[in-house]
Amino acid sequence: QTWVEKHNPIKYVNNMHIGLFFGSFNPIHVGHMAIANYMVEFTDMDQLWFVVSPQNPLKEKKTLLGQNQRLYMVNVAVEDYPKFKSSSIEFDLPQPSYTVNTLAHLKEKYPQHTFSLIIGQDNLVTFDKWKNYEEILKQFKLFVYPRPGCGASQFDKHPNVIFTEAPMMDISSTFIRNAIKEKKDIRFYLPEKAWEYVDSMNFYKK
Repeated sequence: QTWVEKHNPIKYVNNMHIGLFFGSFNPIHVGHMAIANYMVEFTDMDQLWFVVSPQNPLKEKKTLLGQNQRLYMVNVAVEDYPKFKSSSIEFDLPQPSYTVNTLAHLKEKYPQHTFSLIIGQDNLVTFDKWKNYEEILKQFKLFVYPRPGCGASQFDKHPNVIFTEAPMMDISSTFIRNAIKEKKDIRFYLPEKAWEYVDSMNFYKK
């Protein structure tokens, strides 16, 4: 049994609708939490899993904290809210992680559940760059949250694309990392326990 399973067991009920929120979570912040909270309270999702990415094929790796450290931050951020779970499923899949492969793996592992993707409007605009994006669109619903300054995309009218009225969060992990480097106390931008961990470990300070 892994640390995650022991400390953050996912209680599997049959036939749940699970939203998958993929990200580096470097670090997880209140923007992620607010969007996730909206999804499980204002859509028909039963649970939301924060899927921590070990390596995003479109992102540079050098600014990433270790995957277990980022997973730990997600764990402490979500532990008091039963509708949120963390997932390290991509840690054991071939690198780099492609969403289409992870979805296939999850479907096979949990055939009783329905999975949907949660993505930002900015990701929808570039969705045609995703590996096998047509296949994803055919098999899964995309719940889209608004992002500042985003225009229309070719997928806006697709029957599996659902626009939500989640709050517009103009907070980024990059902003947080830079602020910490500049010695700003930005504790209110992160879930409390995640901030305590970041601060005690001196992450992002250099």
